[in-house]
Amino acid sequence: MDLSIAALLTQDGITNGAIYALLALALVLVFAVTRVIWVPSGEFVAFGTLTLAALQLGKTPGTVGLLAGMAVIAGLMEVAACVKRGEAAKIPRRLLVWCALPLAIAAAVWAVAPLGLPFAVQILATLAAVTALGPLLYRIAYQPLAEASVLVLLIVSVAVHFALLGLGLWFFGAEGSRTPPFSSASFTLGEVNVSVQSLLVVATSLLLILALYLFFGRALYGKALRATALNRVGARLCGVSPNFAGGLTFTLAALLCAFSGVLIGPITTVYYDSGFLVSLKGFVGAIIGGLASYPLAAAGALLVGLIESFSSFWASAFKEVIVFTLIIPVLLWRSLTTHHHEEDE
Repeated sequence: MDLSIAALLTQDGITNGAIYALLALALVLVFAVTRVIWVPSGEFVAFGTLTLAALQLGKTPGTVGLLAGMAVIAGLMEVAACVKRGEAAKIPRRLLVWCALPLAIAAAVWAVAPLGLPFAVQILATLAAVTALGPLLYRIAYQPLAEASVLVLLIVSVAVHFALLGLGLWFFGAEGSRTPPFSSASFTLGEVNVSVQSLLVVATSLLLILALYLFFGRALYGKALRATALNRVGARLCGVSPNFAGGLTFTLAALLCAFSGVLIGPITTVYYDSGFLVSLKGFVGAIIGGLASYPLAAAGALLVGLIESFSSFWASAFKEVIVFTLIIPVLLWRSLTTHHHEEDE
């Protein structure tokens, strides 16, 4: 290995690490606010890539049908909940939020799919369709069990993962897809050939992370989510609805995962089940952050990307093993330095 090869591997590692950082932040956000270990995050990554690829081919992506079906189910659940609580006056508003709005997004994506619109519009349509699945998934699968233990929520997450995996196979088939790069240009910096595509991936990831930082630090809703993450009971006493916090959390997490899928599409071929392996690498970064610290999770994800890149050079057949082995010393260190405490009620 010489300096030029090391620079190329570092470039690839930083590019992959930026994507893993988005996934790690999504996992930490979901767990901190809702105590859900979000196993199906990888399916949202795959749906992001495959939905964009379908739009590129002028086809209606299967996520449109999934979005419409989940909107109808969520709407029926809201109607049943309002009737049970004797709040019939709230039904129109709940139907507007949980049923009409997602159906409108699904109809818009269905309408623009065969038109061959510009790439930027297709990306926006993809992000809208996949992001809208997040709060619907929370309403259908997690909100009825919001007070359950972490173990029960984990079991539900595994069940949702397998359900979405099967739906992904049904919607998109077993063939893999790639999306066009944002830019095929490159330039030489010293003796290193730098890809503009890699720079765009890192830059857009940093901009999204900065936007999240400002959201949590300045916006009222961001502060509400931080309060819920710190103390759910205290946030509820201050007027923060746990259901609203959960729905907003899953919306942001779905956006991060969908954006990761858009970014990873030009880099590698994505299959219906590819997202799980990608999300596991983000999970390693999240574990380094203790599923609580956003900066540590992002740094851990960047470390995962670099280790994966250099492992592919030295021992490509064992690069996945090397990456996932990283979690063992982290868990050992945390088990020795963290005191056990029961879940807060």
